[in-house]
Amino acid sequence: MPQPTMAAGFAAAFLDYAAQRGASRQTLLASAGLTEAELEDQDARVPVAAYQALVMAGISATGDTALLLRHTFETKLEAISVVGQIVHSSQSLAHSIAQLNRYLRLMAEVEIAGTRDRFELLEESGAVWIVDHIAVVGPDYLGLEASFARFISEFRRSFPDLPFALEMEVTYPPPPHAAEYPDLFRIPVRFDAPRNALRIDPVWLSEDSAFEPGHAYSFGIFTRHADALLEALGRSERLRDRIEATILPDLHKGSLSMDQLARDLGMSRQTLYRRLKAEGETFADIHDDLRRRMALDYLTARKVSVSETAYLLGFSEASSFVRAFKRWTGQSPTAYLDRIA
Repeated sequence: MPQPTMAAGFAAAFLDYAAQRGASRQTLLASAGLTEAELEDQDARVPVAAYQALVMAGISATGDTALLLRHTFETKLEAISVVGQIVHSSQSLAHSIAQLNRYLRLMAEVEIAGTRDRFELLEESGAVWIVDHIAVVGPDYLGLEASFARFISEFRRSFPDLPFALEMEVTYPPPPHAAEYPDLFRIPVRFDAPRNALRIDPVWLSEDSAFEPGHAYSFGIFTRHADALLEALGRSERLRDRIEATILPDLHKGSLSMDQLARDLGMSRQTLYRRLKAEGETFADIHDDLRRRMALDYLTARKVSVSETAYLLGFSEASSFVRAFKRWTGQSPTAYLDRIA
């Protein structure tokens, strides 16, 4: 299996940050097995393992276990990744999270249990949560705390006078730098919780939220660039991603041929079936999940109507799409649009 990769921009930004705090650039690069040349293009790919080694080397060199966390709070995502540009030109919180899930692989490839998206916007008893479905094992908590820090820092920077984060739940135990959480996160944090989630002010789901419309042009530029990067990434990555990249242009055709898909991927139908089975996947599940994610993307962006979305996803009738959408989300497309309006 190919090793997971991530955008070089994150490694380059962390390297700069650690070096500013006294760590040797050459030592950090050597510890990660990276070169300056590999980090020149922020859209280039580096192994996730190399980035993790870079972070651990930076922590070791500075003696600061909160180094990655501080780095996250003090940097701007749009300066590191095109995904930051997309999120900042989104039309609402729900739209920005949909884009984040869509383009997450451009930042870093992370395994998520099942076929769900990494981030979920969830309403519970009047409270609004951003749930992170990543599995946390050992030092992986560094990436999780950084992801929540990124949400908080971006909103803190963009909307300094408005409340955003209210409390946080994490599955990991208190880290060595837990005493610094109150100063950095500025919200209550519950460790050893059953899930990883960030409770936010409900105003961000209302029509009165501070998101500003009118970024369609820049949003289109950024997403076209991101789509091109995804296409390139899909040519050499895991089978599920290659399948999604192959069938996406023909999604509107509805019934897709597994025989044709196998030919497009340069393998026999039997080989395709065996490889899918080895990865614990089925073609039907991949097709269905891609439809689900694209439906949420189309509707959240409000660029097309419900009937147009049904056509783009290959449903012969709008009623079939409505039934599928209810199965995916528990609500009709109209109800979903009313909720995010």
